[in-house]
Amino acid sequence: MVQVCLNGPRGAADGTAVPLTPASMARAAAEAVAAGATDIHVHPKTPCGQDSLSPRVVAATLEAIRARVSVPVGVTTGAWAEPDPAARLARVRGWTVLPDHASVNWHEPGAEETAAALIDLGVGVEAGIWSGTDAAVRFALSPLGPKVLRVLAEVTDTDAAEASARTLLSELGMAHGRPVLLHGEDAGAWPVLRLAGRLGLATRVGLEDTLLLPDGRRATSNAQLVIEGLVQYGCAQRAS
Repeated sequence: MVQVCLNGPRGAADGTAVPLTPASMARAAAEAVAAGATDIHVHPKTPCGQDSLSPRVVAATLEAIRARVSVPVGVTTGAWAEPDPAARLARVRGWTVLPDHASVNWHEPGAEETAAALIDLGVGVEAGIWSGTDAAVRFALSPLGPKVLRVLAEVTDTDAAEASARTLLSELGMAHGRPVLLHGEDAGAWPVLRLAGRLGLATRVGLEDTLLLPDGRRATSNAQLVIEGLVQYGCAQRAS
């Protein structure tokens, strides 16, 4: 599986290729799916381009994307979009249009409560386990571990990304038997994607994780990153 991560917390300063409105996210999603993506991760945005968990903002984003594609669509629940755990929980419980899945960063305050609320709503949970945090330890002890949809093994180290990825996977161990999606960011995005290919793990690519192609050129779209990601992923699999 290659998921496309359309925008992340990036904004207008990151270039016009980053989709910030429901219409541009839907167009980017459709192009990425046509290029081969089989799942979508998106950060709904306010009109001023800020990540939001508002029921109105989430609904507008999901409805626009689902009008263009039929693959699963997931959103963030990152603490930067709503720092207060109680307010974040209230936002999630107030969603009027539900995503297929939502990522929950396990090192953030209120992660277990947010994940439990999503599961109660019938929304799949992507357990975000970041390198350099205690998330893997917390997740190993969590009674919700066996109930999540998948684990997002998120490598935040950009200098020694592959080594950091292997350490993170070791820390995760059996990951409660849940599927693992391995990905990196910025300078670590492509090395970690190729490692995922060699290990036969799901991965993701898109403008949230990197603005650049493997050769250092600026990516013009999420679709271009998906096309290159599938090439890199497949080449890594064949070389393993």
